[in-house]
Amino acid sequence: MLDKILSGISAFIIATISTLGYGGVVLMMAIESACIPLPSEVIMPFSGFLVASGRFNLQIVAIMGAIGCLLGSYVAYYVGAHGGRRFIERYGRYVLIAPHELEAADRFFERWGSLAVFLSRMLPVVRTFIAFPAGVARMKLLPFTIYTLIGSYIWCLVLAYAGMKLGQHWDELAPYFHRFDAIIAIVLVVGIAALIYNRVKSIRAQTSAH
Repeated sequence: MLDKILSGISAFIIATISTLGYGGVVLMMAIESACIPLPSEVIMPFSGFLVASGRFNLQIVAIMGAIGCLLGSYVAYYVGAHGGRRFIERYGRYVLIAPHELEAADRFFERWGSLAVFLSRMLPVVRTFIAFPAGVARMKLLPFTIYTLIGSYIWCLVLAYAGMKLGQHWDELAPYFHRFDAIIAIVLVVGIAALIYNRVKSIRAQTSAH
C-alpha cells in the first residue's frame, strides 16, 4: 500500500514538473515546505535528470527549488505566527505544552533561530516543518528568509546534482533517501515519546506533592 502511495506521489511530481517546467519545481518545493510532505528526494533528483537531458540548467533548478521552499515556508511561518501561537496558548496544556515552554522556544529562536533554520533546511523530514515553530516563536523575518534560502539552495543543489549525475537512473536515489527519512522520523518519534513521558511524570509528581 505504501509503495503504491509513493509511486502515485512520484508520478504526480514528475507529471507536474514535466508540464510546468521550472514553475513545476517552484510549485512542488513550495508545497513540500508548507508542511505538506511531498518528497524533495523525488522533486529535485528528477529535475537533475532533466538537467542531464538538456531541458534544465542546474543552477536555475537549484534557485527555483530554493525559491519554492521559501514561498512554502512563508505560508507555514505566517500560520504559526498568526494562528499557531494563540492556539498553543489556549490549548497547549492539553498536549502538555506549558506557557513557560513557549517562552523558552521564543528565547531559543532569538538566540539560535538562524542556525536552526539553516541546518534544518538540509535535514529530511525536519526541513518540512521547521517554518511553523519559527513562526510561532516569531523569529525575525529577515534572518528567517536569508537562512531558509541558503539552506534550501544547498539542499536542492545537492539533490539535483545527484540526479543529474545518475542520469536515467535518478530514481535509484529515492529508496536511499527514504530510508534516511525513516531513520530521522524514528528518532523524532522516540524523542517526542520521551518528552511526553517526562512531562506526564513531572505533572504526576507535582500533583502528588500537592
